[in-house]
Amino acid sequence: AMRHLPYFCRGEVVKGFGRGSKELGIPTANFSEQVVESFPPDISTGIYYGWACVGNGDVHKMVLSIGWNPFYRNIKKSVETHIIHTFKEDFYGEILSIVIVGYIRPEKNFDSLEALISAIQEDIEEAKRQLDLPEHLKLKEDNFFHLPEGKIGNNH
Repeated sequence: AMRHLPYFCRGEVVKGFGRGSKELGIPTANFSEQVVESFPPDISTGIYYGWACVGNGDVHKMVLSIGWNPFYRNIKKSVETHIIHTFKEDFYGEILSIVIVGYIRPEKNFDSLEALISAIQEDIEEAKRQLDLPEHLKLKEDNFFHLPEGKIGNNH
């Protein structure tokens, strides 16, 4: 999983399945199919951690899922980013810039929604710990997160 990392990616936030916030209480930002298809085809599915920035906003820690979400039996591969920060409003249509820094675990199925939620909470804690390491913190300052003027969209 590590050979493609760190992986830099940017794209528009689109409406996903509407499950993250409602069912899981863990809102995720979804990339369009074009962005998902631009990922290396051999990148392992699973849970990753890294940095994320909406528009030209602040850079926050994030957890990312790449794959088919076995719990939900998706047909299409998705890339969903949970930014570890509370936003006051949705940011559909904004540009999301992410740097995927490390790999947490493979994708797996869960017996219940509760088990899935608890695994995601553990992933979030693991991401927070990993991203405090100096070698990961330095990517937070990467110039990649400074969008050129004109690409910003709405200011939040």
